[in-house]
Amino acid sequence: MRTLAWRNLVHDKVRLAVTLTGIVFAVVLIVVELGLFLGFTTATSSLIDRSEADLWVTGPRVPYIEQAVPFSERKLSTILATPGVAGAAKYAVRFTQWKRPDGRQESVQVVGVELGSGLGLPWNVVAGSLDDLRRPDAVFVDEIYRAKLGVDRIGQVVEIRGRRARIAGFTRGLRAFTTSPYVFTTFKNAQDFTDLREDQTLYVLIRAAPGVDVGALQSLLRSRLTDVEVVTNAAFSRMTQVYWMFTTGAGIAVLLAALLGLVVGVVVVAQTIYATTVDHIREYGTLKAMGATNGYLYGVIVRQAVISAVIGYGLGMIVSVFVVRGSEQGGAAILLPLPMAIGMLGLTLVMCVGAAVVSINKVTRLDPAMVFKG
Repeated sequence: MRTLAWRNLVHDKVRLAVTLTGIVFAVVLIVVELGLFLGFTTATSSLIDRSEADLWVTGPRVPYIEQAVPFSERKLSTILATPGVAGAAKYAVRFTQWKRPDGRQESVQVVGVELGSGLGLPWNVVAGSLDDLRRPDAVFVDEIYRAKLGVDRIGQVVEIRGRRARIAGFTRGLRAFTTSPYVFTTFKNAQDFTDLREDQTLYVLIRAAPGVDVGALQSLLRSRLTDVEVVTNAAFSRMTQVYWMFTTGAGIAVLLAALLGLVVGVVVVAQTIYATTVDHIREYGTLKAMGATNGYLYGVIVRQAVISAVIGYGLGMIVSVFVVRGSEQGGAAILLPLPMAIGMLGLTLVMCVGAAVVSINKVTRLDPAMVFKG
């Protein structure tokens, strides 16, 4: 049965090429659309997810990270004095204006961190070191925004809100969901680069001591602090993702595109597998005339679908990897984590076998006498 299924596929190499092309197209289309949705979702909360914090102290009713409300930095001393707190640090994320060397203005998001805390620091540093941020007016930007911000080297001087800033290093892959790139600097510099007062902060990041229950620590901090919110890292990340991806409608558009890609992929594969089966309808009639059972024909057709699915999946994933790598240099990242790649194999098998099952009904109704007709 396996030999017959394979020979039936390779007998018409043009038809096999068409079938595999349809499957590859479907796989790449679905990977791109789902990968874009996953990439956008990850970008919305990347600062939170990579902060290494257990809890965030925010201003009242802050819906997402970019909508910060200033509050007194004196609350930091209360937080540090709370049992169960291993460390805490002030943190700022605020929009401001970046002046390129050619005089053009760009909107950026200044991210102010306390370097010694280990919380909220930039990651994937590919040029310079975190210690370089300690220098006066030093900033880090991501290399994918070099052209947008008009910078090309370490040591280059620019202006942020009328103040001098110097490029101290570059990161890789730190995309912002908005069109405003992240600019990392010290918290003190962030206060100078934005309109944040010296006695204020936008956030306090908290790391719980080992063995301390984060939920219990959250409740304790809420009882000690007034006029602020205390949320877990996971909850704040979810709030930010929900806001950008669903409340604004941006995520709905991407999700609908992903679902549309899935539907188109299924239709393409179904049509391709069905057409392949119908093209061999007389061969299946011959098998029935020779005494082949419906179960035998089922096995041949399903095996053909499985073979096509595996080969098409392999080729499709090779193309998808190149597409994903190509997106690393662009503003919109396409993510392809291992669970998604494995899930795509299952989805491809389901699409191909499902299309084969639909075509089986036509084969089982065949009249063996058709092979003797003109």
